[in-house]
Amino acid sequence: MIVVVAGVSGSGKTTVGVLLAKTLGWHFTDGDALHPAANIAKMRAGQPLTDADRKPWLDRVVAWMDGYLASGQPAVLACSALKRSYRGELRAAGPGVRIVFLEVSRSVLAARLGGRHDHFFPAALLDSQLATVEVPQPDEDVLVLPASARPGQEVRDIMAYYQLQPAPGRMVP
Repeated sequence: MIVVVAGVSGSGKTTVGVLLAKTLGWHFTDGDALHPAANIAKMRAGQPLTDADRKPWLDRVVAWMDGYLASGQPAVLACSALKRSYRGELRAAGPGVRIVFLEVSRSVLAARLGGRHDHFFPAALLDSQLATVEVPQPDEDVLVLPASARPGQEVRDIMAYYQLQPAPGRMVP
């Protein structure tokens, strides 16, 4: 199984994803690490990505997922998956893919991004992501969670929804 923690930049994908993976004893990967260098340079320069820019990245993400699904190793992936079509590509990797979408208000996102200085994604690109995002609809089978300041609660909600158990000796946050 792969649990994809999705949402716009600043929604808490990485924070929740890391905590979920640690609790489950699964591998974690941040989809940002799979971006081609050209995408990172473009975002760092304050230019939003286009669908054409995102295509090679999504291909890398799906290839990563294919490897984990083929090996039977469970994993957690943080990935923006902003559009329905992107989530469809991720889900097409196999029946073991589950997607969680973290919803956060614009004001909270802006505050989080404004306080983040060690990431290539500048706060100035927030509006472009909000213009691009397609919030999952009920027919997509995506768990939509209102993100909070309590990642532990979000992890508990994900685990309860997908009936996941913590790894031996690990505590649910």
